[in-house]
Amino acid sequence: MLNLARDDVKEWAFNTFDKLLQENDIKLVKWDMNRHVSEPGWPEAPVAEQKQIWVKYVTNLYELLDRLRAKHPSVEFETSEGGGGRVDFEFLKRMEQINTSDNGDAFDGLSIWEGYTFLHAPKLINGGVGDNPGTNDRSTPLKFRMLEGIMMGGAFGLCCDIRKWPQADLSVAKAMIAYYKSIRQTLQEGDLYRLASLREGNLAAEEYVAADGRQAVLFAFLHSQQFSYHAPAVYLRGLEPTSLYRLQLMDNKLREKQRVLSGSYLMNHGLEFELSGDFDSTSVLLDKVE
Repeated sequence: MLNLARDDVKEWAFNTFDKLLQENDIKLVKWDMNRHVSEPGWPEAPVAEQKQIWVKYVTNLYELLDRLRAKHPSVEFETSEGGGGRVDFEFLKRMEQINTSDNGDAFDGLSIWEGYTFLHAPKLINGGVGDNPGTNDRSTPLKFRMLEGIMMGGAFGLCCDIRKWPQADLSVAKAMIAYYKSIRQTLQEGDLYRLASLREGNLAAEEYVAADGRQAVLFAFLHSQQFSYHAPAVYLRGLEPTSLYRLQLMDNKLREKQRVLSGSYLMNHGLEFELSGDFDSTSVLLDKVE
């Protein structure tokens, strides 16, 4: 790891990255190890100044990024790896998006996302979808992984070798990408409501409501089913009680048969889903009837 607290190292790093960006058509830089000093030491500095490595390292990092961004304004930067340092507020001023964790497991990602969004905006998250098996040596359905990536609310993409995918998986991916594009504005500019948490049960449910209130989208994720019990009802929020909403389904998971329901019904009666087995998931799109 570079001792970026040294000014000569900072200049070497700038010149190296600057040359790389000038000579190559690079659109995105994924910046790893952005804050963590794993083996602190600065023998070249006087003893009384050596502990300044903690401060000088960070200020030099900020300066390095500022200079690179000023010289290469079309390049986007993603902050990744480094524990909590990857989302400090000063660092976020210099980054277009965030990789919240190297844990690529879609089920684990639901809890990571929940904790992150208590403080930071979902639109900054890089919702990349990985292959099986993921972290924990666990396999989860493609639909579950893709809906989790979409639900995160930020950039959505595939971190997979799709050349190895069967046609059925490619068809699922095509449909999910189209779905993401249809709700992207709501995800990135709307209000977020956490409806059910894995901290309290087997179901996670999240809802986004567009800034103008004309669209809402609901996501539901089941960890596992026991004794054939149905997943609990999900009570929506942020809707206009007297307005009607038309429901668009991506599957047959919704138990409710009516496709136009009032905001009052959705928030007080809720929706029930036929989620079953392990790692089942669904999403419902709601458009206000004008």
